[in-house]
Amino acid sequence: MPRYNGINHLAMVTGDMDATVRFWRDLLGMRLVAGLGRPGYRHYFFEIDGRDMIAFFEWPGARPLEMKDHGVPVRGPAGFDHVAIGVASEEDLHEVRALLAASGCEPSPVIDHGFIHSVYCFDPNMIPIEFSWAVPGADPRARPVMADSAPGGPAAEGPDPQPGHWPPAGPQTEDDREVYPGEGLELLDPARNAWRR
Repeated sequence: MPRYNGINHLAMVTGDMDATVRFWRDLLGMRLVAGLGRPGYRHYFFEIDGRDMIAFFEWPGARPLEMKDHGVPVRGPAGFDHVAIGVASEEDLHEVRALLAASGCEPSPVIDHGFIHSVYCFDPNMIPIEFSWAVPGADPRARPVMADSAPGGPAAEGPDPQPGHWPPAGPQTEDDREVYPGEGLELLDPARNAWRR
């Protein structure tokens, strides 16, 4: 099985990158660590921590999402509910709530979910965000729990990957391993860095 080391980045959409930068960088304090762009296209990355980022594509004509509360079911096509970002301490959770309240973002009260305490709000694109502090000693990753009273067959098999349900990966040729150029190579060119000119 492959090993994973977190979410490299979540890719979201905005129609207003300036408002998005103001919220994610200036209000929440997440560094803007990479920016790609040309007329009609921007792709910016904000650092959540030393490993994880959230990114936004700015697409002309993109409008904010319709407001949909976190965890409330919807009908029709859906593939996203909310972004949950961990904070390091309970104090950090209260600090982010105070920042959101001072900015007029109307955060929720702190909600106790047992294993996490959370605050909910929306960014300028109406993306639902949850900020969560992990309650010490209650991390389900340390001791997985299935509290669903009627889990489906695969979920009832336990927390670990179950072999035999998918074909194994075959041998790879050199052609299978070829790497193709894509957006972002310009980040490696020091002459392109507008902050260093």
